[in-house]
Amino acid sequence: MALKEELSDMWKLVLSQLEKSKQAFLTNDIEQAREVISREKRVNSFDLKVDSDCENYIALFNPVAIDLRLVLSVMKISGALERIGDFADGIARHIIEESCDSISGELKEELEIEKMFDTVISMLSDSFVALESENTRLSGKILSSDEEVDKYYHNAFKKLAAFIQTDPSQAECAMKTMLQIRKIERIGDHCSNIVEEIVFYIDAKVLKHKHNKV
Repeated sequence: MALKEELSDMWKLVLSQLEKSKQAFLTNDIEQAREVISREKRVNSFDLKVDSDCENYIALFNPVAIDLRLVLSVMKISGALERIGDFADGIARHIIEESCDSISGELKEELEIEKMFDTVISMLSDSFVALESENTRLSGKILSSDEEVDKYYHNAFKKLAAFIQTDPSQAECAMKTMLQIRKIERIGDHCSNIVEEIVFYIDAKVLKHKHNKV
């Protein structure tokens, strides 16, 4: 179906955006950050096109059962991907606009930011595989990974609070770094929403609100 192909193209772009924002954040790579920002409009265009095509498909074909579930899921997944793209763009803009050299590579490693990024990237990749293969066996793993992301987030909050107490002059940079970590945590939430939609489409089961958030 053309809708799935279009969503697939958007998915690959957003996944690339997320991977590039990770590299930009971890290495303070301004050129990589600029590339992410320059491609954000493409993500938004995909979202608008997918929504329009879904609406047209419903109007023309009046789908029912699994076809209707697919269209509804595609619309919601597209919206979630667009939000993930926004977060990747926000992280990239942080690299360009904020000067926080006090947040060293060692501190970023202690905060486990790379592990957090890798987990959400894996969640987004596994969700893509689940939709492409129309197999929901990965759904449990993806939802469990979201809980792992939440743990990284809460641990980072505690570590940054301790860092501020040690050196209050770096409080502003520490708080701005926490905002970026929060974006990664929200990406995990959106990946969970995506897999819920995939399970709804394929298995006709509603998982929303059924798994506990940390």
